[in-house]
Amino acid sequence: MVTRAIVIFGATGDLSRRMLLPSLYNLHADGLLPKDLLIVGCSRGAMSDFPSAARTWVSERLGSQFDKSKWAELGDRLLHATVDANVPESFESLKSVLDGIDDVLFYLSTSPTHYDAICRNLRSARLAGSNNKVVVEKPVGSNLRSCQAINDSLARAFAEEDIFRIDHYLGKEAVQNLLALRFANTLFEPLWNKVSIEQVQITVAETVGVEDRWGYYDEYGALRDMVQNHLLQLLCLVAMEPPASLEPDSVRNEKVKVLRALRSLDGREISKRTVRGQYSEGFAEGRPVPGYTSEPGGRRSDTETFVALQANIDNWRWAGVPFYLRTGKRMPRRRSEIAIQFREVPHSIFPGNALPANRLVIRLQPEEEISLTLVNKTPDLDQLTLRPLSLNLSLSDTFSKARRRIAYERLLLEALNGNSTLFVRRDEAEAAWRWIDSIEEGWRRQGVTPSPYPAGTWGPSSAVALAERNGHSWHE
Repeated sequence: MVTRAIVIFGATGDLSRRMLLPSLYNLHADGLLPKDLLIVGCSRGAMSDFPSAARTWVSERLGSQFDKSKWAELGDRLLHATVDANVPESFESLKSVLDGIDDVLFYLSTSPTHYDAICRNLRSARLAGSNNKVVVEKPVGSNLRSCQAINDSLARAFAEEDIFRIDHYLGKEAVQNLLALRFANTLFEPLWNKVSIEQVQITVAETVGVEDRWGYYDEYGALRDMVQNHLLQLLCLVAMEPPASLEPDSVRNEKVKVLRALRSLDGREISKRTVRGQYSEGFAEGRPVPGYTSEPGGRRSDTETFVALQANIDNWRWAGVPFYLRTGKRMPRRRSEIAIQFREVPHSIFPGNALPANRLVIRLQPEEEISLTLVNKTPDLDQLTLRPLSLNLSLSDTFSKARRRIAYERLLLEALNGNSTLFVRRDEAEAAWRWIDSIEEGWRRQGVTPSPYPAGTWGPSSAVALAERNGHSWHE
């Protein structure tokens, strides 16, 4: 008997095809999807056979992991409703599909510009009931003002505890391991402060350009598309105080404290502590590629495709420790990682040896692994020679029999179960936008425009100077 439902607005879009439907299939194949769950895809155009189309998308995405028999079980749960976000009358067809179901998770896999209309029409159709929840994709707005407007729209239809603002980085296994690393081991937490840590670097680098998303990307740029959510979420998990528990508000309270402690970047600090870049033509993955403005649909633009900045957290734990954030498109390698650089030993008793500081690297992609660099003696008889060696924990090697999950699997399951720990709370999203807006305003006031960098490089040369100004260098 069907008693629950997940409704995907934008069910024929890229996110639904590549992530949401394959994730629901995987959860079903592993026996984790509630057996009483109906899956309803919504789109503006009518679809005669949504289950068949979904089967094609999922099989193409999963390849050899796709099991026809498992899909046959899941396919019977799929329905389609023709719904236009801006046409209130079209929500009646959805209401008839959901008749008798009072536990519904609405997933808004659409442009944020449609969030207000969808929430308003769900409320008018009496579909935003007390047991129903909503998931919204990032970015929640394009600045603080638009974020607040979207949050107001959501709040008129749903209670805050029923609103799940998703950032798929929080569903990644390595990000979950960051919490375990810090709070399940006595080894690191006593050292996790300004006394032992010299600097922190967070890098999210992509080899691809904007591809066919030029119009969307040009509206947001790297600062709003990546730093406001992904990088700041990682910064919060690195820097937050130990929560009292894993209860949703306990974790999110600590993250909000970090965001509120971020030092504002304004005045002269903008040009000293931030770098904007835009890729020009060059080489990526061994082939020539066009510059940003020459991509399909491109035109002259001052939108940045690269950002590097130094953030400072003004609290007792982190005062004086620079957090370097860097993200960009058309980088030499695809890489997402957090590098924790510890301080050098205060005094070396090993003459003739330059002792490198210990470094902890938590890599999120392409492979999920944790590496700790220690200083070790080489096996020589005649002298005491030291060299750095890495202790590596590769999640793919250690858990080689475990299937690598799509981050959305965990997040969908948590949302269905009503657990909001891995989702962003309203004050958290707005605090992040408040800091990002101050940077945007500083760029505008100071006339900071993107510096060109050839595709296939690590951004403008000024990004190197950003770290070198403090005697540091980027971990590459």
